[in-house]
Amino acid sequence: MAGLRPRRGSGLPLLVLSTLGFCLMLQVSAKRPPKTPPCPPSCSCTRDTAFCVDSKAVPRNLPSEVISLTLVNAAFSEIQDGAFSHLPLLQFLLLNSNKFTLIGDNSFTGLSHLQYLFIENNDIWALSKFTFRGLKSLTHLSLANNNLQTLPRDIFRPLDILSDLDLRGNSLHCDCKVKWLVEWLAHTNTTVAPIYCASPPRFQEHKVQDLPLREFDCITTDFVLYQTLSFPAVSAEPFLYSSDLYVALAQPGASACAVLKWDYVERQLRDYDRIPAPSAVHCKPMVVDSQLYVVVAQLFGGSYIYHWDPNTTRFTKLQDIDPQRVRKPNDLEAFRIDGDWYFAVADSSKAGATSLYRWHQNGFYSHQALHAWHRDTDLEFVDGEGKPRLIVSSSSQAPVIYQWSRTQKQFVAQGEVTQVPDAQSVKHFRAGRDSYLCLSRYIGDSKILRWEGSRFSEVQALPSRGSLALQPFLVGGRRYLALGSDFSFTQIYQWDEGRQKFVRFQELAVQAPRAFCYMPAGDAQLLLAPSFKGQTLVYRHVVVDLSA
Repeated sequence: MAGLRPRRGSGLPLLVLSTLGFCLMLQVSAKRPPKTPPCPPSCSCTRDTAFCVDSKAVPRNLPSEVISLTLVNAAFSEIQDGAFSHLPLLQFLLLNSNKFTLIGDNSFTGLSHLQYLFIENNDIWALSKFTFRGLKSLTHLSLANNNLQTLPRDIFRPLDILSDLDLRGNSLHCDCKVKWLVEWLAHTNTTVAPIYCASPPRFQEHKVQDLPLREFDCITTDFVLYQTLSFPAVSAEPFLYSSDLYVALAQPGASACAVLKWDYVERQLRDYDRIPAPSAVHCKPMVVDSQLYVVVAQLFGGSYIYHWDPNTTRFTKLQDIDPQRVRKPNDLEAFRIDGDWYFAVADSSKAGATSLYRWHQNGFYSHQALHAWHRDTDLEFVDGEGKPRLIVSSSSQAPVIYQWSRTQKQFVAQGEVTQVPDAQSVKHFRAGRDSYLCLSRYIGDSKILRWEGSRFSEVQALPSRGSLALQPFLVGGRRYLALGSDFSFTQIYQWDEGRQKFVRFQELAVQAPRAFCYMPAGDAQLLLAPSFKGQTLVYRHVVVDLSA
């Protein structure tokens, strides 16, 4: 072992030299000053701050340790999503005196440590409710001197510890869209500098914090198309039977009375059954002593009464209606007086008579001939003040009012509605203590009349040409009137309680409507519009909060 010597050319001396050289390099490198962090040409930087002027975009090559960033006079107008996500330690962000017009929903994503955010003196018109999402550490926010006209509801909800907010110098339009802000200002612990309305004129220069909430009427409604039934129809009658909701529709084009059932799961009307009726003009369901009957009125071939047999689950014909008495039916009205069931048929022929039928034991029997030879068009039963009345409209004379005589058990003519020489449809409603009649006319204005104790007086004329159908109805305390026309759109009017008149509310594109029918179906408030020339449309009444 002692005699061994390194061979010539051995690498040991080279290894020693390399090791010594590496050690010297370490010593030299340890004496060098630290490398300066990168800084874009448009910025002035220190280790943890950056001040940028005339930047064409949010600088990307800044040190990740930057906690303060200022951007002024930037040469771009939109702040994109994730624009500052490469600066996760940022605590102070000043974006003043730029020309920013748009800030993305997620522009500040990743800035969970940001405490101060200033976006002043820009051209921002609107913000998203998600603009400040994720800024859980933000304590100071300024949006002063922009062009903000409104702010979305709950825009400040993500800012749990916000202590100071500045909205001064904006053009706030104080309508329903800022109602939430008035409410928020009244309850927040955030210090907010006084802000003022720029419009509308009645609120101009008013302090937003002082606006009375009662001045904001922000709830409105709308009728939206909900379901289309691909067939024409001329009448619609909803009814309840065995706790289920149905509607019967007269379909002369399909030679049937169609019975549809409401599907509470699918929330749609579904086909259920059909009653043969080649020339049906009205299908009137009646539930008498828990039994379901449908009176089928036809222009030709006679009219009938059908009974639903729960054992066979089919409609079977129960009886005929005298074709010599009812020749050309146009409308049906069913009602109860002193516990007895009746239905009346309006006859529009020259030779027939509007007739009253009464239920007795196992069928309906002729009870009274009311109005002969007058081309009657519609019937309306009114049970007010304990005095049942039946109003009969006609295309050849003024509507006639009949009052029930309890001694004779018949209707007795009481008078005429002389303000209207003829009417296609007659309906009634009550508003407060007053009773009103609505009468549609095919030629001439439709009329709204009020009962004055001994006679009706006209309170409103509604322009209508070609109107065969109208219907007042009440939805959640709001009263409407649907007025159809063969020549134009259906008009929906809403009752103005202060003016005691209907005001135009909405147009519905219904072709030649022959009836309107309000039908509550669970939480859905529906308006059915059977059409003679087109599809039968189902509209849903919706409530819209404009402050949302």
